[in-house]
Amino acid sequence: MSRRTKRRRALPDVEPVADINTTPLIDVMLVLLVMLIITIPIQLHSVNLNLPVSTPPLPDTPPEVLRIHIDPRSVVFFNGTAVADAAELKSRLQGAAAQAVPPEVHVRPDKAARYEAFADVMVAVNQAGLQKLGVVGSEQFIDK
Repeated sequence: MSRRTKRRRALPDVEPVADINTTPLIDVMLVLLVMLIITIPIQLHSVNLNLPVSTPPLPDTPPEVLRIHIDPRSVVFFNGTAVADAAELKSRLQGAAAQAVPPEVHVRPDKAARYEAFADVMVAVNQAGLQKLGVVGSEQFIDK
């Protein structure tokens, strides 16, 4: 045997690599990304607005406020007087909503009152068509 055949037998069998070399592809992609970043114009994130210079006039009269209080026994009071039932509350609220300038409604529920009474008041205010509603005294519900 010659030297050449001995060398061929001594080398391990090497198979060709079938994977694609992705390094050049990544290099090209990074170059394109840098070019894109450089060529994008800087955009301004501001909007020019023409705002009024003066302050708006204050209303001549303060708005009327309807005070609804729910006591610990879940009795509903409308401006300090007890309401007999839900129908009476609805009729009073509808009368207030029919005014030229609808009043604000401030609801003050007691912590011990039933939620059902509060929900009934909220539904009655909504059905009467009053839009300005506020819940007053909610700090009592924060656990200390």
